[in-house]
Amino acid sequence: MALEITSTAFPQGQTIPKQFTADGRNIPPPLSWTEPPSATRSFALICEDPDAPRGTFTHWIAFNLSVEQRELSEGGTLSGGALLGANDFGKVGYGGPAPPPGKPHSYYFKLYALDTQLDLPAGAKKDELLAAMKGHTLAEAQLIGTYGR
Repeated sequence: MALEITSTAFPQGQTIPKQFTADGRNIPPPLSWTEPPSATRSFALICEDPDAPRGTFTHWIAFNLSVEQRELSEGGTLSGGALLGANDFGKVGYGGPAPPPGKPHSYYFKLYALDTQLDLPAGAKKDELLAAMKGHTLAEAQLIGTYGR
């Protein structure tokens, strides 16, 4: 069975509500996911915008999410040793969608089931996370939302 990620805030491919963007409360949307492969030891999450003018822009990184966890509530409160990475706004944590006016952008919430806990510090960047995950990804899922101004 494939890993799946969903949100009660927006269906696959639909508009992300304003409260989860930089124009609103700028908090992560609620996310939930299905049972991972049995060898899973942690999860990692990346939210990024591949439509950004200067190339893919990272909005959120979380890793070492507990293997028992199947959701993040609205606001994305982490527990059990989970850590936040640095986004491309230069901050640790979530930075909501903030596209330039015009065509709506797509935001990819990517969840990875990993066979290990990652030995990375809080504030790690996406390239460090991807390097640490190499060879450890058992399954992945993605949820796409859109937002425009």
